[in-house]
Amino acid sequence: MRIGIDLGGTKIAIVVLCQDGSVAWERRVATPRGDYSATLTTIAGLVDEAEAAVGRCTVGIGIPGTISASTGLVKNANSVWLIGRPLHHDLEARLGRPVRLENDANCFAISEASDGVAAGAGVVFGVILGTGVGGGIVARGSIVRGVNLIAGEWGHNPLPWPEDDERPGPPCYCGRRGCVETFLSGPGLAYDYVRRGGGELPAHEIVARARGEALARHAVDAWQRRLAKSLASVINLLDPDIIAVGGGLSNVSAIYEQVPRLWPNYVFSDDVRTRLCPARHGDASGVRGAAWLWPAVLP
Repeated sequence: MRIGIDLGGTKIAIVVLCQDGSVAWERRVATPRGDYSATLTTIAGLVDEAEAAVGRCTVGIGIPGTISASTGLVKNANSVWLIGRPLHHDLEARLGRPVRLENDANCFAISEASDGVAAGAGVVFGVILGTGVGGGIVARGSIVRGVNLIAGEWGHNPLPWPEDDERPGPPCYCGRRGCVETFLSGPGLAYDYVRRGGGELPAHEIVARARGEALARHAVDAWQRRLAKSLASVINLLDPDIIAVGGGLSNVSAIYEQVPRLWPNYVFSDDVRTRLCPARHGDASGVRGAAWLWPAVLP
């Protein structure tokens, strides 16, 4: 059996998958935000609990960032207490075995490409729209990592085709302004609503208000237009068969009709056949993908 762990900014999810992809055991706990040592302890405790229930397993973990090939330390994580830490080394030492770590968006993409909405597709772009904005690429069933281990990081490109009032854009934790993430994440939508004169509300409430409140509707319309532009730039570079969407904002059902209606204005083609679909496994896709990091038969 395989253990998959999704190390998120607010929660840590763990699942044990059987060979057929069915769930043998699962649990979620709050992430000890800002506390690296407690994060390690929590993960080790969850693995102990899982293996007490089902026996010894392989362990794959999705993290919000990646491991630098030159230093072995975490980089590019919006869970900033992980940055600069030897997470891979420390987890293997705690668990006493090899552990496979992967960017959480890559885990999401491989999950949906393995047995999700993108199963059988040649090129898959997996999108996470939540507290941050992530992306992962799967081609012919394999994760595309890139030589710098940043393939799919569309969230830290600038918003394409910006309008005058979108320059220079909100500040991003990466040190730049106007990144796609600052516009398309949940906090980005909330920030834009406040900028337009609204109160401080979470993104899901702004989306709910958009059904009857003009200000919220304008914010959500702008968010969908920005999403269409940003995904069009991905299509121009990658030309994927399907874009699978996860994260809290994947529940905005209107995007699956509205965004493909808008993106032909920006895609460099007379015919756009890329499909935009919600993840089949929902918010469980990342943790399932972490489990799939290990093959059915170990080398």
